[in-house]
Amino acid sequence: MLRTLLLGLILVGAPATADEGMWTFNAFPSRKVKEKYGFEPSPQWLEHVRLSSARLAGGCSASFISERGLVMTNHHCARGCIKDLSTPRRDYVQNGFYARTLDDEPKCPSVELNQLLEISDVTARMHGATKGLEGAKFHAARKSEMARIEKECAKGDELRCDVVMLHHGGQFHLYRYRRFQDVRLVFAPEHAIAFFGGDPDNFEFPRYDLDVAFLRVYDEGKPARMDHFFKWSSSGARNGELVFVSGNPGKTSRLETVAELAYDRDYGLPERLALLAELRGMVTEFQNRGPEQARISNNLRFGVENSFKALTGRRLALVDEGLFGKKVADERALRDKVNADPARKQAYGQAWVSAARAIEQLKGFRHELAVLEHEAGAKGDLFFFARTLLRAAEELPKPNEERLREFSDAKLPSLKQRLFSPAPVYPELDTALVAFWLVKVREQLGPDHRVVKALLGKSSPQSVARRVVAGSKLWDLKVRKQLWSGGAQAVAASQDSMIALVRALDHDARAIRKRYEDEIEAVLQKNHELIAKARFDLFGTSLYPDATFSPRLSYGAVAGYVEDGRPVEPFTFMGGTWERATGEDPFDLPPSWERARTKVNPRTPMNFTSTNDIIGGNSGSPVINQNAEIVGLVFDGNIQSLGGEYGFDETVNRTVSVHSQALLEALEKIYGARRLIQEIRPAPKSAGQTGSR
Repeated sequence: MLRTLLLGLILVGAPATADEGMWTFNAFPSRKVKEKYGFEPSPQWLEHVRLSSARLAGGCSASFISERGLVMTNHHCARGCIKDLSTPRRDYVQNGFYARTLDDEPKCPSVELNQLLEISDVTARMHGATKGLEGAKFHAARKSEMARIEKECAKGDELRCDVVMLHHGGQFHLYRYRRFQDVRLVFAPEHAIAFFGGDPDNFEFPRYDLDVAFLRVYDEGKPARMDHFFKWSSSGARNGELVFVSGNPGKTSRLETVAELAYDRDYGLPERLALLAELRGMVTEFQNRGPEQARISNNLRFGVENSFKALTGRRLALVDEGLFGKKVADERALRDKVNADPARKQAYGQAWVSAARAIEQLKGFRHELAVLEHEAGAKGDLFFFARTLLRAAEELPKPNEERLREFSDAKLPSLKQRLFSPAPVYPELDTALVAFWLVKVREQLGPDHRVVKALLGKSSPQSVARRVVAGSKLWDLKVRKQLWSGGAQAVAASQDSMIALVRALDHDARAIRKRYEDEIEAVLQKNHELIAKARFDLFGTSLYPDATFSPRLSYGAVAGYVEDGRPVEPFTFMGGTWERATGEDPFDLPPSWERARTKVNPRTPMNFTSTNDIIGGNSGSPVINQNAEIVGLVFDGNIQSLGGEYGFDETVNRTVSVHSQALLEALEKIYGARRLIQEIRPAPKSAGQTGSR
C-alpha cells in the first residue's frame, strides 16, 4: 500500500481547509492567508505574481526572472527542446548546455510559452448558448460558443485565448495570454544531475536534484522586455516560512462523481497502466539496440516511467477503502442535501444518475476510442503529421465554430508550430511506435474488425509499420508545408504511405470520437454543470475548482512531515549529493560535479519540501516568498502526494523543490555561468512587496 495515503480528504463541496487549494488569481483567499500566516496578498501583489509567471504549452510551468525575458523552468520540462537541438555528436541532454552569449542561444524548434494577461467571466454567455440543450446539440453549442469567444479575443498570433471551464462547467472564464513562440535555450545541466536518482528516487524524499533549465523569450528577434519578473531572494526558503507556488496544475478529479472515480479505478487506470508497462518494455528493447537508439528515445522513456509511477500512485489511492469510502460518503451527503429541498431535487437530483449511465455506456466502446483516437499512432511524429494534414484539409474549409476544437482559429498557431517544427524525425523510433500501436489495435479490436483489416490486410503490424514509415516523405518540412498550403486537393492527391494509413482508419476514428463527444462527454459536462450549481447553491462560490492546466496560486509553508513514524526533515544539502552518489546509473554524478566537489559549500540547501497543494503541470513553478522573490523551483511531489488527484492531506502531502541557493551555488561554482549569475543575482533591496501585514 502506498505509504500513508490521504488521511483527511476534503468534504466534497465544503470550503477548503488547511493549506489546501489550487486557487485562480481572481478568486484567491487573501484574507484566509492572513488569518493563518499574517500576510495578506494585495490585488497589486497578485497581479505582479500572475504577470511574472508563465506556462509552457506542452504541460509545464515557468517564470520570468529578468527584464530581458529570461525564463526558469525544469530540465524535464525543457527536455523536448534540449533533445531536438541535440545531435549524435552534441548530446545536450547527456552533457548539458550553456550559451555564453546571446548569439549562442539556439531557438527551440517547437516550444510555446504563455503569459496570462487578463481573466474575464463568460459564464452567462456560455450557459446561455447551451440552455435547454442535451446530447449532441449541447456539445455542438458549447464547442461553437467557445470557438466564437476565443476568435473574438485573439486578434493576432501574438495572443492566445482559451475559454477555461471551471467547477466542471459551473463557471467559464476567458484567459487572454501573450504568446511567445520564439523561445531559446540558455542553460541546461546534465541529465545525470537533473534527474539524479532516476526512477527509484522519483516522487521520493530526501532528493538531490538540480532539475532546472533556463530559456529566453524573444520578440521580433530580440530578448523580450518584461515589465514584471521575479527577483531572487538573498536567503532562499527557510523552515516554517510562508511560500507560494504559481503554476499550471494539469488536472485533478476532486469533484468528479463516484461513478467516474470507480471507472478510473476499475477500467481507466488499470488499462492505462498495462499499456504503459508494455510500452516501457518496448522502449527498453529499443534502447538496448545501441547508443544512438538510447539517445533518441530517452525522452520517451522518461515520460513513460514518470507516467507509470504517477498513475500507479493514483490507483493505489482509489483502491484504498478508507479513501474511496469517504468519497462515497461525501457524495451521498451532498445528494441528501440536494434531495432534502424539493426545488433543488427537481433541478439537480438526477445529475448523478445521468452521469453514471453515461459512464456505464462508455465501458462498451472504450477500447475502440482508445486505439482509434486517443492513443492512435502511439505519439509517432509521422503519424501526427499525417493525421493533422488529413484532418486540416477537411476541417479548415468549415466555419470556425463547426471545426474540431484543435483546428479552431484560436488553436491553429500552436498546432502549426508543431506541424512545421524543424526538429529531426527518427524513422527507426517512429517505426517501433507505429508497430506497437498496430499490435494494440489488432489485440483490442480483433483480427476481423474492419479497421484492422484495412490497416493490416494480410501483413503483420511490424511489416506495415516498416513500409509506411519508409515510404513517407513527411519527415521533410517542405513536403508538409506544401500539403498544408495545397489544402484538400493536395492531401487527397497525396500518395504518401503514412497519409494512406491514417486515411484507412480516419472515418471510423472520427465516428468513435463523435460518439464519445455526443453521448458521453456532453452528458457528463451537462450534469457536472448541474452538480456545480448545486454546490454553489449550498456553499456559495468561494470554493477552488479542479485543476485545468490554467494558472493557479497555492500557499503553504516550508515544512517536513512524518513517514512511518519517522520525522522527515524539510531540507537536504548539497554535500549529501556526493554522499548519495554510487558511480552507477542512476546515482552517477556528471564529471562537472566531481571536479567541483571541493569548491561547493556542502551546507548549501539542495532540495526542500513545503505544504503547497500541487499536481502534475506544476513542474517548473516558481516558489516565492511574500516579497514575491524566488526561493525555490518546484520539480516534484513526494510519494504521498500522488493521491492529490483526489484530495489533499496537509500532514503528508508535500511539494518538492530545488532551493534557490543551490541554483546559484551550482551556476557559479560548478558551471561558471557568470552571465546568468549577473542577470539574476539578488538585488540589495527586495522589490514587489505590496501586501500588508
